Amino acid sequence: MSLLGGLTIWFTGLSGAGKTTLNRAVSERLTGCGLSVESLDADVVRKAICRDLGFSKEDRDENIRRIGYVANLLTRHGVIALVSAISPYRAVRDELRSSIGDFVEIYVNASVETCELRDVKGLYRKARGGELPGFTGIDDPYEPPLHPEVECRTDRETVEESVEKIMTYLEARFATAGKK
Repeated sequence: MSLLGGLTIWFTGLSGAGKTTLNRAVSERLTGCGLSVESLDADVVRKAICRDLGFSKEDRDENIRRIGYVANLLTRHGVIALVSAISPYRAVRDELRSSIGDFVEIYVNASVETCELRDVKGLYRKARGGELPGFTGIDDPYEPPLHPEVECRTDRETVEESVEKIMTYLEARFATAGKK
C-alpha cells in the first residue's frame, strides 16, 4: 500500500461506540505497511491543548476545529492522521472535510443502548442521573454523517470486520491515488 501525501481519517460516533479501538487497530495495520501514522484521541488532545474549553456547542466545535487544525498540519506533511473524536455536529465535520481536503470520515455506529453497556467510565450512568448535563446522545444531539466513506456497525460487527472494511476502502483509495 502506498500513499502520495497525507490523509486525515476521522472516526466519529457516540462515546463507547469503538472509535479509539478501531483507531488503534487501523494504526497498527497502516504502520505495519510502513506508513507514517499519528493518532489523535480527542480525550487526550482536550487535556493537552483544549483545557480552556467547556462542553457548550461553541466549545465543542472549537475543540474539534483545534484537533482538525493539528490533523491538517500532519496531513500536509505526508502523515496519516487518525482522529478519534465524538465530533457530534455535522457542520463542523463538513467544515474540516473542506479545509483538509484529504479527509476520510468513518462513522463508528453503535446504538446508545450498546454504548451504555460498554460504558467503562460510567459516563452514561452519570448523564442519566443528571450529573453530566449536555451529554452527547442523552440530552445533547449527535448528528450522524450523511455520506461517510465507511460506516462500521460496531454493535453488529467484530473489530476485525470493521477494520477490514476500513482497510478495503483505504486500499482502493490508495490504488486510485497512485494512478493519478
